[in-house]
Amino acid sequence: MNVINVIEPYWHLEMWVFDDPRVGLSAEPFVGGADAMIERATANIPDARRGFVMVFSRVSFPGCQFRLEWRREDGAGNVYYSPDLDLEGWLCPALLRYFETRPSEIFVQVRAKASSSV
Repeated sequence: MNVINVIEPYWHLEMWVFDDPRVGLSAEPFVGGADAMIERATANIPDARRGFVMVFSRVSFPGCQFRLEWRREDGAGNVYYSPDLDLEGWLCPALLRYFETRPSEIFVQVRAKASSSV
């Protein structure tokens, strides 16, 4: 498992989703407050709904912007709180495709996708 992971969430069918064929996920949705966290975190990224880069890790890294703190289990997933965003969000069991065990903290960076020049 990677120490630092990268996904490209995008807006699809009125939901934030992401694909990661490396771990067997396609149009995996963010729900239960995680979608609201994304809305707030990407507010200053132009055209974020067309896709943006999300970098995340259980350890802090240079450039991370948000820290998520584990709060509790909820169903098959886990609820995290971001003091930086002042929001809670539910992360589904797909979290364990990136981490061997549930992290007590997750550090996150969001940024615009790089423009490709032709």
